[in-house]
Amino acid sequence: MTEDPTTDLPDDFDPHARQLLVLPDRDAAEEVAEELSADHPDLGELEIVRDALAGEDDAEDAQWLVVVEPPENGWTPALLHTLDAVATSHEGWREES
Repeated sequence: MTEDPTTDLPDDFDPHARQLLVLPDRDAAEEVAEELSADHPDLGELEIVRDALAGEDDAEDAQWLVVVEPPENGWTPALLHTLDAVATSHEGWREES
């Protein structure tokens, strides 16, 4: 049996939690933010933040985050799957904040 990303959610899922898309560089973060803003205007303004890894001073060791606030009605499995797909296509991943 295969998993259906449009219906599967963990038991402890919070549909109103902020989502973070963790990306390898600023260019990827900007591309992801532009893509999501164009395709999903209901997500509002997306914030791009530099996240230096703990104990690292070198700019090479920074990740970039796209902070995505939940839509008014909360996250749907399909929308979370979209976030995952966009992040993965830019060598990143999604985390719940």
